[in-house]
Amino acid sequence: MSERLSVLKTYKLYVGGKFPRSESGRVYEVTDAKGKWLANAPLSSRKDARDAVVAARKAFGGWSGATAYNRGQILYRVAEMLEGRRDQYVGEVADAEGLSKAKAAAQVDAAIDRWVWYAGWTDKIAQVVGGGNPVAGPFFNLSSPEPTGVVVVLAPQESSFLGLVSVIAPVIATGNTAVVVASEKSPLPALSLGEVLATSDLPGGVVNILSGRTAEIAAPLAAHQDVNAIDLAGADETLAEELEIAAADNLKRVLRPQPVDNTDWSPTPGTDRMTAFLETKTVWHPTGALGASGSSY
Repeated sequence: MSERLSVLKTYKLYVGGKFPRSESGRVYEVTDAKGKWLANAPLSSRKDARDAVVAARKAFGGWSGATAYNRGQILYRVAEMLEGRRDQYVGEVADAEGLSKAKAAAQVDAAIDRWVWYAGWTDKIAQVVGGGNPVAGPFFNLSSPEPTGVVVVLAPQESSFLGLVSVIAPVIATGNTAVVVASEKSPLPALSLGEVLATSDLPGGVVNILSGRTAEIAAPLAAHQDVNAIDLAGADETLAEELEIAAADNLKRVLRPQPVDNTDWSPTPGTDRMTAFLETKTVWHPTGALGASGSSY
């Protein structure tokens, strides 16, 4: 029996529900923890970043307007698809992070479980951070959370899959849309995630995934006037400071975790990453004149 030729995978960006190559046509070599070549990944340009923001903004109305229950169903479907491709991700994470297959499997299992965890929060977060407020006077005063808008997410550099899921899932679970800049060193699990998202009922443009030089892609995104918030999980201290200054131009929300937050993604997360990208809308409504009995409605 003759030896088969290797069928090498061509990794592409994920923007607007489609898989384009970088507008620039550039690629860069991705290697494993020992320096062995794994694949060529697209080297995203500023134009790719702008296209991703356009796609995210276009998708925002439909995604934020969907019911929380429906968003939860779709996120759970993503988890189902991830479970079906578990072995692929184990191999990619093992190569990316230099882990044994057993340790990589533990990381992948934790990432899938984390996705399910956030899927369960979609129709519950409003009850935790919203509700009725006691006020003096004949008024109903109700506060409810609403998504911020288009959120740029710089994925963690070291945790190629668990950290990636931990920063994407809370953003979209609460109705935002995301432009994700994958780990510069280990982008392949993120690019493969795009293939799962494309086949899991998630509307195109809700998540857009770019690969390349983090600083090169993040700079125009931080300054982009149609970006509402940015998560700096994957930026070092120097880059984070530069991006924070650029983001201030249109008063973007900025989540700038402390370095300790990026070393271990295994603890169960709280609600911080969901509430970081929520706005609170408060509505006042008159209850009507008080009757003789002292009650009204």
